[in-house]
Parts: sequence; C-alpha cells; structure tokens
Amino acid sequence: MQAKRIRVIGKVQGVYFRASSQEQARRLGIKGWCKNEPDGSVLIITEGSEENLNALVEWCHHGPSNAKVEKVLVESIEASGFERFEIKR
Repeated sequence: MQAKRIRVIGKVQGVYFRASSQEQARRLGIKGWCKNEPDGSVLIITEGSEENLNALVEWCHHGPSNAKVEKVLVESIEASGFERFEIKR
C-alpha cells in the first residue's frame, strides 16, 4: 500500500474534475479523497497499489474533457487507511 498527495493545477474546478477523479479512483480500487482548493487547484489524497496510483496520476495529467491541466504535483505521503474515496467540500 502506497499513498500520494496529488495537486492538479489549471482549469480544474467547475469541470467535474472531482467527480471524475472519484470515478477513476473507484475503478482503480484507490481510497482517499479529493477537494477544491482556494487557489483553484484540486487536491487528491490517495492510497492504493503503486501501479494503480501511477494510473491515476497519469489520468490527472488530462482529467475530464473540459479540464485544462497545466501541472500535476505528486509527493509520497504516509498512508492513513481510508475505507473509500470521497469528495470533500
């Protein structure tokens, strides 16, 4: 089990990025959460296998069709033992 903090920068709010992230994470068996940040980015905290986390990070580089991703920042973090993937408000 690995954990990553992913910050997606660009036009990523108001384009269903969080809902699409949740759909991708659930499809990949990834647990954690995502939320909109005040600076306009989306923050995603994830836990899962290295292979599945890498697949989610790769997806984050383009996101849903209306997103315009400029940058994806990824760092390894300590796992917290999440039970599901949620959208935080």
